Amino acid sequence: MERIVLRADQNAAGWRLDAWLADQIEAVTRSTLARLIEEGRVTCQGKPASKKMKLTGGEEIAVELPDPEPIKAVPQNIPLDVVYEDADVIVINKPKGLVVHPAPGHPDGTLVNALLYHCKGSLSGVGGALRPGIVHRIDRDTSGLIIAAKNDQAHQGLSAQLQDHTLARTYECIVTGHMKESSGTVNAPIGRSQQDRKKMAVVTGGRPAVTHWEVLQALKGCTHLRCKLETGRTHQIRVHMAYIGHPVLGDTVYGAKKPVLGLQGQCLHAVALRFIHPRTGALVELHCDLPAEFLEQLRKLEV
Repeated sequence: MERIVLRADQNAAGWRLDAWLADQIEAVTRSTLARLIEEGRVTCQGKPASKKMKLTGGEEIAVELPDPEPIKAVPQNIPLDVVYEDADVIVINKPKGLVVHPAPGHPDGTLVNALLYHCKGSLSGVGGALRPGIVHRIDRDTSGLIIAAKNDQAHQGLSAQLQDHTLARTYECIVTGHMKESSGTVNAPIGRSQQDRKKMAVVTGGRPAVTHWEVLQALKGCTHLRCKLETGRTHQIRVHMAYIGHPVLGDTVYGAKKPVLGLQGQCLHAVALRFIHPRTGALVELHCDLPAEFLEQLRKLEV
């Protein structure tokens, strides 16, 4: 049993407790946190909390996390492009089409299945029975760097870095249209779309989301961007780019419905990752090349 104590600052005022906790503890799902509240494992100022309670700021929240569930996902011999690995963490250059963890419709053949085989079952249990080792996620049709933890200590350390932004993620993408400025920031909250619950959207009352972008190259009818995440919401770059009128090329969910010839899904790649090693304290900076189909789109669109 692990006990986490958090202090709600003034920015938490007005948030529902379960939503705020999900924002603070990204390794645990909101549904799991809601269940823990119902079970009396979450207290506010020393008293059992209600998931519907609204925070005012300044409260001390304590959460009792149960011991990790036994791993249910099965190891599978799926080739991995390992960029970095030691006894605590492993970083993979994930190809497009590979789902990160088992879920309805994808019971196996995922990155988790591949990691269990490669790491011989040595992954953290903080993420739950179907998400061992997973500290953060990237979409199935987004490629690039993703980090996993081999033990609970490493997982907790990396999760803390997600919260204080010392775990930095940089992406490159091609978006439709031309940007009016050379750089900018999208600061707009993201939550479930009210029109389509399968999609995310910029919504009032959503979770804070900040994306910094800069232009790398102007293309024919498109722009090559570098994006740095300050937060890590579901589909964040895709939602934010669509919100400012420049959806990611090939994104048939948030942009044009017609696929782009020679492109599987959206043209979005996690190109760099920076973190403080959870055991040694050393700064680790990693990069990976753009995939062939991304480079081919750049070639086709050169002015």
